[in-house]
Amino acid sequence: MRRPNIIVILADDLGYGDIGCDGGKHIRTPHLDRMATEGVRFTDFYASANVCTPSRAGLLTGRYAIRSGLAHEVIQPADTTGLPLSEVTIPQALKPDYATALIGKWHLGHVAPHWPPTSYGFDVFQGLPYSHDMRPLSLYEAQGDHVERDEGKVEFAKLTEGFFARTLAFAEANRDRPFFVMLALTAPHIPLVPNPDDTTGSPAGAYGEVVEEIDVNVGRLIERLKALGLDEDTLVVFTSDNGPWFEGSSGPFRDRKGGSAWDGGFRVPFIARQPGRIPAGLVATGLSSNLDLLPTILSWTGAPQLHVELDGKDISEMLMTGRGSPHDEILLFDNTHVAAVRTARWKLVARSYYRTYDIPLDRLPLLFDMVADPGENYSVASLHRDALADLRGRLDRARAKFDPIGARFPPHVAPASAADHPD
Repeated sequence: MRRPNIIVILADDLGYGDIGCDGGKHIRTPHLDRMATEGVRFTDFYASANVCTPSRAGLLTGRYAIRSGLAHEVIQPADTTGLPLSEVTIPQALKPDYATALIGKWHLGHVAPHWPPTSYGFDVFQGLPYSHDMRPLSLYEAQGDHVERDEGKVEFAKLTEGFFARTLAFAEANRDRPFFVMLALTAPHIPLVPNPDDTTGSPAGAYGEVVEEIDVNVGRLIERLKALGLDEDTLVVFTSDNGPWFEGSSGPFRDRKGGSAWDGGFRVPFIARQPGRIPAGLVATGLSSNLDLLPTILSWTGAPQLHVELDGKDISEMLMTGRGSPHDEILLFDNTHVAAVRTARWKLVARSYYRTYDIPLDRLPLLFDMVADPGENYSVASLHRDALADLRGRLDRARAKFDPIGARFPPHVAPASAADHPD
């Protein structure tokens, strides 16, 4: 039996409320909606951080970014830090059986030894070193240790189209063996530059245009997999690295990207599709996280599990039945702080922002019933003392575990001058 191919499509700053199957009203996403009806949609899926770098570190390693020293903010062009080479990533764990590629945005280090991404198990890298609002910015290609920089100017309007095209080319070139692709889009992160050759006339303006272009390309990708005879052999996952930033919708949830402990920065879309293995039309309401992708992909492909402490868990049963979450809690980090604890019904928020203040909220117990009040509007701490005590105990245990780990990695301060072009 052929081992399944895996394509993980990771949008950048896409909100939970930006796609139709999760309740979005302003942006048209028929292909993602159809993907959900042909597979499984998760309602309570969390990014492992509310900003880019730590979320991506968590996704690739199955471990909270505080373990790798990347929990504080995001990597800037003048930084020299990156994902430690001691961490084991999804593509490394799939070796030697899988052809592997990263297409799109890396943002886990652009100076050696954290560069190029092929140091982390990817056979091929084609894309950007970090977010496309950062400078200096160039497109790169890498195979092994060999890296080439495109001398031309980055054409923002063509990035989504190009990344999908490269993904399809890699899939076609490796159609006779199992492959893993992480397709890490730059959209809908700012700057928003719609593709003039693929406009849809979105009623949600430029933001809607770039999201609808993603949707159109998801449809094209699935149709091409069908044409290649790979449809039933390929698990396609769609999610986002965190909630929306200046535009976009976090749906019914409070706040957005970078917003401390509130769900709007963490709760993201998650859709998975593999005909013949994932039944159509499932909706999974249990807790899950992008930390779960590594152990789940290893289980899904029959690869050996890692002998390291993971924070993610295997959610294969959720993919196939919509039930059976392995989590009794999810921790939400804001930088190196354990900022919230979420269980199936309850959530305790322990930090928030007001103006320039990062405020601990231990003396103001904010306990929310996430079933009755998913918008986190009204604390019911005074009504549910037992639940409050349970969540406070969970918070204390999490802090006792992770605060000492965070103390090993003081916040990295970038040099005053900009870094050279990565090479």
